[in-house]
Amino acid sequence: MGFKTADFPPVDTTTFLDLPLRERIRALALHWVEYGFGSPKMIHSVYIVKLLVLYMFGGVLVATATSGTGPFWDIGQWWNEPIVYQKLVLWTVLLEAIGVAGSWGPLAGKFKPMTGGVLFFARPGTIRLRPWRRVPCTNGDTRTVVDVLLYLGFLASLAVAVLAPGQTTASLLERLPDNTSGLVRPELLIAPIVLYILCGLRDKTIFLAARGEQYLPALVFFAVLPFTDMIIAAKLLIVLVWVGAGVSKFGKHFTNVVPPMVSNSPSLPFTGVKRAHYRDFPRDIRPSGVAAFLAHVGGTTVEVITPIVLLLSTDYWLTMAGVVMMVVFHLFITSTFPLAVPLEWNILFAYLTVFLFLGFPNGDGYGVFDMSSPWLTLAIVVALAFFPVLGNLRPDLVSFLPSMRQYAGNWASALWAFAPGAEAKLNTIEHRPTVNQLDQLTAMGYEPAVAEITMQQTLGWRSMHSQGRGLFSLLYKHIPELDRWTVREAEFACNSLIGFNFGDGHLHNLDLIAAVQARVGFAPGEWIVVWVESQPIHKDTQEYMVVDAALGVLERGTWKVADAVAAQPWLPDGPIPLRVSWRREDVGGAAPSARPADERQPAE
Repeated sequence: MGFKTADFPPVDTTTFLDLPLRERIRALALHWVEYGFGSPKMIHSVYIVKLLVLYMFGGVLVATATSGTGPFWDIGQWWNEPIVYQKLVLWTVLLEAIGVAGSWGPLAGKFKPMTGGVLFFARPGTIRLRPWRRVPCTNGDTRTVVDVLLYLGFLASLAVAVLAPGQTTASLLERLPDNTSGLVRPELLIAPIVLYILCGLRDKTIFLAARGEQYLPALVFFAVLPFTDMIIAAKLLIVLVWVGAGVSKFGKHFTNVVPPMVSNSPSLPFTGVKRAHYRDFPRDIRPSGVAAFLAHVGGTTVEVITPIVLLLSTDYWLTMAGVVMMVVFHLFITSTFPLAVPLEWNILFAYLTVFLFLGFPNGDGYGVFDMSSPWLTLAIVVALAFFPVLGNLRPDLVSFLPSMRQYAGNWASALWAFAPGAEAKLNTIEHRPTVNQLDQLTAMGYEPAVAEITMQQTLGWRSMHSQGRGLFSLLYKHIPELDRWTVREAEFACNSLIGFNFGDGHLHNLDLIAAVQARVGFAPGEWIVVWVESQPIHKDTQEYMVVDAALGVLERGTWKVADAVAAQPWLPDGPIPLRVSWRREDVGGAAPSARPADERQPAE
């Protein structure tokens, strides 16, 4: 991998696309093992510059300059200042909501332009996705002027809270009598909180892009809790995020996440180390024992036990060890440049770990049992745990982000299949700020075959995850001439339609399919979607559906996660076993259920 040159798959571009899909997937998956996406280091450098200049330098400069906490270069003057902590959280929300933090740039499928977010959210006529159908005043799938005004108001309210000077409070001075910078004024947080909720109820994409499941509770704590309770509640929040993510990795999925993530790391140039995460490269690229150890000892165990220790420890050195471990944990994730590129989120969490647990130690009166009321502690814990518990029991009701399943591998996912030439119809959607990603690449000077192979690399990546084996099995079953069709990884593809994706299949479920179909009008058999829901924590299966954009749901069923995990990415032994629970009568085969297809759509 050079600075400006990519590690392109070693294939003949003139013949590769004529190969059967299974052979292409095998070649691309094997290439991923050693090179990941193969992006030139220049792209990673752009992300690093953005992270250092826009996020870290810009955020600290704004936070310190508007708080009177001393020069930004003197870290000792501000690292444990409460108002700097608050403003860095608000700064992160602002950048995420604009679309220049997570899910930004070419590693997230945004080539030209590299920003989604604001280009979609501030433009009337773009696609809007409501989170729940039963919420009043949220009907429709088109962004209105009112939606745009709500979104712009949200950005403005965040900017005001970041830029305004602080205000001291009695509860702050009681604990920190020498503090002169104060806290963010609570009244300035009312508008961001209200607009967070209103924007989210109208369009789940904005809420998830702004990481509302984690930052909205923090803003509420800033606005309503006295200082000591605010710090302790913030500790409960970050611990719940960590432990929730750790618990979600208990299943069979997560081991499959680690090898392709390590393979994609530009900071790990040694192919031997990457190969060690696979059983027997190139014959068997299922996860090895090394990958399982890294996943469940370096990952799951650290993410569950260490936060609990940090929450309860009053010993300085034990706390220091826990802080170092979690900072290294987040820096490791940052170094791998995961495809959703949540770099800012990981850096913020590394800082929050230091600020909360070293800046305000449990032994100094900031422990979980020092909150003003045990009932308040219980209420906060119950409120924070509600969506993670519901989302793991009923993943169809809750996005995987509020369910706290970051990086767990247990995600709702999909593949899109277009009949020859049909994908180009997406470019007819009005008010869309982008074109299809293939066309973005060709506009940048890529040869059409090179652009197509570049996009198909994401298929190799998806095949290395457990859901990929089931999704490809469905495609092979339902599309006899699949080798001639165009297949797209839905996580990448939907970015060009809604401006954001973070690996959440709920952002490209039946609602998005219906919204696109209403604008494009695909003929029957032109756009087929295979879609799978996350695995509930108490079941060993995942529920799938096959959708024709023009006809609706064609089939529903399940597959066993164990069968998906056991298969090779390119399915050399054929599709994994699929259990059909319902099928349209005109599709063929007996229909086990008499329910119409549209009565069993997954709720949000």
